[in-house]
Amino acid sequence: MPERSFERTAAITGLGQSAVGRRLGRSALDLTIDACAAAIADAGLRNSDIDGLSTYPGGDPIASYGYGGPSTYELQDALRLNVEWYQGAAELPGQLGALVSACMAIATGMARHVLVYRTVTESSAQGSAGRGAVLGIEAQAASGMGSWMAPFGGISAVNWLAPVATRHFHEYGTTREQLGQIPLVFRRNAGLNPKAIFRSPLTMDEYLWARMISSPLCLFDCDIPVDGSTALIISRADEAKDRRHGGVFFDAIGTALRGRPSWDQYEDMASMASQGAADQLWKRSSLTPRDVDLAQLYDGFSILALVWLESLGFCGEGEAGPYLEGGERISLSGELPLNTAGGQLSAGRLHGFGLIHEAVTQLRRKAGERQVADAEVALVANGGGPIAGAMILTRDCP
Repeated sequence: MPERSFERTAAITGLGQSAVGRRLGRSALDLTIDACAAAIADAGLRNSDIDGLSTYPGGDPIASYGYGGPSTYELQDALRLNVEWYQGAAELPGQLGALVSACMAIATGMARHVLVYRTVTESSAQGSAGRGAVLGIEAQAASGMGSWMAPFGGISAVNWLAPVATRHFHEYGTTREQLGQIPLVFRRNAGLNPKAIFRSPLTMDEYLWARMISSPLCLFDCDIPVDGSTALIISRADEAKDRRHGGVFFDAIGTALRGRPSWDQYEDMASMASQGAADQLWKRSSLTPRDVDLAQLYDGFSILALVWLESLGFCGEGEAGPYLEGGERISLSGELPLNTAGGQLSAGRLHGFGLIHEAVTQLRRKAGERQVADAEVALVANGGGPIAGAMILTRDCP
């Protein structure tokens, strides 16, 4: 562990979220303003106190398909901010890159209070057509990485991750019943979250008989496109005590990029980018997997959460299937409560930022019925395909 880690100079001091739902009919900017205003107020700050701005993926062209929110330029103008530092980029270590960049801005003295946000309007953009139709992939000439996938029907991440699940099943004997514990447990957690999209119980029979999307991944292995925005304030750690709710602190961050960043050309298809990020995370921390009280693991698809369990060392390589058996270990009362608000599989796809929101809520001990007792350490992991990032958050300053 480095003697002085840049991430330990920063803390999360504000938290905000807009309305989250299906086809809300509101603009991305409108939702973002709501979330940011809530985060600023939550920290006990004013707009004039914000001197940094960070988002993912920024003004990337794909944002127009509901994948991203307003650019930093648009939000700065809408909120009339005067910032000293800002960034909005897509080539980052997963969605967490926006927070990593903010921590670096704090550590280098470029900013004192950075407003970080992530907005999606995928539900409204897609309507009932699905992502492939919205992106127009089927009508485009395949190029680059798409040359090896699109002509064969691989137009969505579920198509690209189905082979990862198949490989894991083949190599380690993992079963659908074992993988199915992820959506089942997350749905049970969502039942305790009044803001979750799907809250009704899910049975194993319903899971096993659900419509297959890309074998072996079925409907309930896929997250739920929604409209919504999440915002956080990243402040100097030494100023956290002056904020309304104190701070939630960064212990370590993992951002490593190894091998070939491709959906189908990774040397180890059963772990992909999550392994490099996890390895670096633990090198930067004095904590171990045994110290983690709860984890919020990226679940754009259930197989990603399974892969993160192994990569982060919560179980051994190839042991996630038996680890998940019965679902008790990952339940709210288990040894490693996972995705305690329902994750993206039940609470809605806020592209990882909903997981960050829940981790902070848990460490503040404001999660109500789903509160993990005596939560002190939370781990958040985003991405897990070609790019990934992970971080350890603590209730007390490390």
